Formats: sequence, C-alpha cells, structure tokens
Amino acid sequence: MKLSDLALGLTHVPLTAWRLWLVYWRKLWVRVVVMGGVAVLALGLARLFGWLIPGDWNGAVSGEATDRLLAIMANALLAVTTFSLTVMVTVFRSSATQFTPRVHRLIMEDTVTQKTLAAFVGAYVYSLCGIILRELDIFGDDRSLVLFATTVLMLGYVVVSIIRWIVHLQTFGSLAKTLQQVEDMVRLRLQERLDMPCLGANVWPTDKELPREAKPVRATESGYICEIFQEGLNAKARAQGWHIYLPNEIGDYISKGDTIAYWVAVGDGAKEADEEKAAEVICRHINMGQMRSYQQDPHFGLTVLSEIGSKALSPGINDPGTAIDVFIRQGAILAGYRREDIDPPENPTFDRLWVRPLNAAELLRDAFTAPARDGAAVIEVQERLQQVLAGLLDHPCEDMAEAARSLATLCCARARTALAFGPDRDRLKAATNPDVWSGSESLI
Repeated sequence: MKLSDLALGLTHVPLTAWRLWLVYWRKLWVRVVVMGGVAVLALGLARLFGWLIPGDWNGAVSGEATDRLLAIMANALLAVTTFSLTVMVTVFRSSATQFTPRVHRLIMEDTVTQKTLAAFVGAYVYSLCGIILRELDIFGDDRSLVLFATTVLMLGYVVVSIIRWIVHLQTFGSLAKTLQQVEDMVRLRLQERLDMPCLGANVWPTDKELPREAKPVRATESGYICEIFQEGLNAKARAQGWHIYLPNEIGDYISKGDTIAYWVAVGDGAKEADEEKAAEVICRHINMGQMRSYQQDPHFGLTVLSEIGSKALSPGINDPGTAIDVFIRQGAILAGYRREDIDPPENPTFDRLWVRPLNAAELLRDAFTAPARDGAAVIEVQERLQQVLAGLLDHPCEDMAEAARSLATLCCARARTALAFGPDRDRLKAATNPDVWSGSESLI
C-alpha cells in the first residue's frame, strides 16, 4: 500500500470513529452515565485541590453546612428527576399518538431534554457520593471548604438547568415545536447531502454498466439502510485495492440475501480476497436497523412531515391548517434542492466508492403524495398544494421542475375527481397552473 493511501486511511478512520461516537452520544443513557462520571470526578478533584487550601481557610465553613446542602440536593433532585422523566415519557407517547410514531426518535434525541436529565442525575450522584465520603471522613471538617465550594457550583449548575428546563417545557412536544424540529433536521440533512454530493463518492455510473467482474455482496440481515460510514469503507477499499458500488439509497429496505453492494479488485496493487472477507468489510460499514434514521436520509424527514400532514387530515383530528403548514415547510425545503450529479467533482473525497445521487421525483413523492391524497376533497388543502408546487415549476433544476409538474398534474386530476361541488372546482382551477390544469384532463 502506498504511503499516500495509508495517510488517507489514518485521516478518515477517526472520522468514522467520531460518527460512531455521535450515534451513541445522541442516546440518553450515555449522557447520564457521562454526567455521573463527571460528578464523581468533581469529588475527586475537590479532594485533590483540598490539600492546596491553607489550613486556616478551612474553618470558614463548617462541615454541618456542607452536609445540609448535600442533603437538600439529594432529596430535591430525586423528586425533580422523577417528575422530569414522567414528563418526558408522557410527551413521547402523546407525540407518537397525535403526530406520527416516526417522530418519536427525533424527540428522544432532543438535546435540551437529554442535557437536563443528565444534569439532574449527575448532581444526584454527586450528592450521594458526597454524603458517603463525609460519613467515611474522607472529607473531614478540616477539609470541608473545598467540598462546600464544589457543592455550591453544582447547585448553580442545577438551578441553570431547571430554568432551561422550565423554558423548554413551554413548547416541548407541541405541534409547532415538533414541526420545527423535523424541518430543521430535514434542512440539515439535505444540505449535508448537497454539500457533499453522493456522500463524497463518485456518481453512480448511469451511462455505463457495472464492470463485468463486479461481485455482489448479499445482505446478512433484513432491515433499513440507516447510515453508511463511507470514510472507513473508502480507507478499506484503498488498502485492499477495491472499487465498491453501492446500488441502494439510504433509507431503502433490504431483505436478507438482497444485493447490498458490488466490489471489484482493480490495479496492480489489488490484494486477493475471498468474497466472504469482502462482504464482512462492506457490511460492517453499512449500518442497518429495523427503523429508519434521520442521519444521511432527507427522505425520511420528508416522509415524517408528510405523515404529520396526513394525520392532521384524518376524520378524528380534521385539521387542514396543519397539512397546509406542512406543504409550506416542504416547499421551502425543496426549493434549495440541486442535482448532485450535474457537476460532480473531478477528484471526489472517497474515490473508491460509487453512490446513487438523490432523486427529485422521489423527494417530491415522499413529501406530498400522502397528504395530497388524504386531502383530495378539501379545497383549502388543494389550493395551497397547487400554489406550493407552482413555485417549484420554475425551479432552476430541470429534474425538480419536471417532477413538480408531473406531481401537480396528478394531484390536480385526483382533486377534480374528489371535489363534487362546482365552485370548489372553480377555486382549484384558479389556483392551478394553466398547463397543469389542461394536462390533468387526460388523467380524469
């Protein structure tokens, strides 16, 4: 292996490790464990720095004052933590029922909630450990000043966390807040994909077939493709002298035995490898699960927004205003779309990988199809849908403009069939692009 290849691998593998760490850092229990460890570390540092304080200063605070603070923290934080967990679980369940179960994971990863609960648990662990250390006389009365000062700082952190939690509870789990969270996530993931076309890999070879010697890699389990760790996979491909083709998009459902990738050994430095080893390396860098993830998958975020709009149009809720709000948000998101393969970089970051670009028609389908179908007989919904799609008809990307025209024509034809009242059809015609209206004639 060349030195340049080794340097590239050493650069990219830490990025994969960092992304793996971020996957776990978004889990509540990880933050709680880390904060508990920080609390114990704080007591250890307090004990260490206690020897640096002059002896005559330690008498400024009595040990009883420190004991009272620790007792107050232990009693209060147990109740606060229990209350906060109850609120969190209630919001999780209500959001899954009122909006869509798919939004549950995003709310679970809410950083303010996780930081607050981690702060409460960490402070609780600190107070319990402090009480134990006091009883063991590790922090005697002659060394109570530093423990008292550390406890006051911990109390200040708890107060700040409580204030932040109170402010957060004003909107936590509300419809407006949930929609904004999903929209922000979709914008972020779509922008990341556009800033790094095809995940930084080569564009899928649409103008030529796969190499004849390409060998398929079969999925060892069924599930959704949640994330691809392209940094480590590219480094492995360079080390082995492989080219790897990834035919599926992130978010696709793969059954066990389906083709998940192709690999080809190329170049003079290519190493001989059996198919079992190649499959193990490739599958290890493709994260699969029973539920889709928001990471690297803007399709999933658009689908969640679409499901919220559809749920709002159900007879039990009957809230067309939410569906209209969803259309507006999705139109604004997709206005920033651009083709990933229109101007691919000559030297992609991950030159040993080939990945499919995003598809405008599929993005529009995930965003609008379900609520457009469920609200076909609601004129207010159809008016705004046609207005939003009309804004995408002039999109600078031809693929997006053509996909918007096709979808607008289909939705217009469905609405014309569902709207039985003549004045409602007149309103629809007034809100629809003339070319779209005439094109829908052939579909009725």
